[in-house]
Amino acid sequence: MSQTTTLAREQARELAMEAMRARGFPEREAAITVEALLDAERDGLPSHGLSRLPFYLDQAASGKVNAGAIPRAEADGAVVRVDADHGLAFPAIASGLDAGFEVARQQGLCAISIGRSHHFGVAGAPVERAAREGFMALAFSNAPSAMAPWGGHKPLYGTNPIAFACPRPEGEPMLLDLSLSKVARGKVMLARKAGKPIPEGWAVGPDGAPTTDPETAIQGSMVPAGDAKGAALAMMVELLCAGLSGSRFGFEAGSFFEAQGEPPGVGHLMLLFDVDRFAPDVLARCEVLFAAMLEQPGVRLPGDRRHQLRRQSHDRLALPTAVVDDLTAIATS
Repeated sequence: MSQTTTLAREQARELAMEAMRARGFPEREAAITVEALLDAERDGLPSHGLSRLPFYLDQAASGKVNAGAIPRAEADGAVVRVDADHGLAFPAIASGLDAGFEVARQQGLCAISIGRSHHFGVAGAPVERAAREGFMALAFSNAPSAMAPWGGHKPLYGTNPIAFACPRPEGEPMLLDLSLSKVARGKVMLARKAGKPIPEGWAVGPDGAPTTDPETAIQGSMVPAGDAKGAALAMMVELLCAGLSGSRFGFEAGSFFEAQGEPPGVGHLMLLFDVDRFAPDVLARCEVLFAAMLEQPGVRLPGDRRHQLRRQSHDRLALPTAVVDDLTAIATS
């Protein structure tokens, strides 16, 4: 079993900030990134948490990630375009939402297209932020190729997450967050780092045969959720994210994990809906459906587990010791 080190959130924040400063990231962009990674740890999503940061920092050191990138948002009618400039995604997402909220309130809805970007992080995070501002929201992102088209064996699509959030007047937002592969590829990366096998059914090797070896899985293809339907949705996300933003399709994108090579240059799309501009009492109507669901024993709303883990976190994070050691070495270099 891999060793862990427990840190208070503030300790983890300062360590991560020092490591990002050492690689030349501006203070605002570093702070936005670190908070997103810490939130992932708090919410029980370590595959999208601080374990990602050493990869980002190694890429910044090689120039694959533009550490000095300052994302710019430009509004055009109901569309907001953001150029991430091959920096990290989190500051670009924040800039897009800041501009998008204003546009959606004026126009009734807003499409935020982000180009030349990097790993989207927890897809549920930006839509949850939007829901807390009163919007229904959808988010999509493409990613480096990890999944073959249905019937094929060569990966062309990313695992391409989709997220949706709906505000609730008296509760936490309803939050749906899913990968279009059976599991997020980050879980395979964590298994490889821990030297553990993966469950059968997650991935196939380069020959198309099922595998439980994470290294073979990384060389092969993730299995799409819902088989042919999941593969078709992954293609749709490629078109919405890379197509609309002029970014790289999954098979053109550089790795999120390797220090050298071309930038990923992927795209994201977020859609905001001002519910007050649609039918009367939209959120009250949504509660009718939620109540009908919760009448059935064993049913919970999507996102409830994440909200529960958040309440139980107590701002203490159990982090892989190897990740803490990596960040300490960078911060003190």
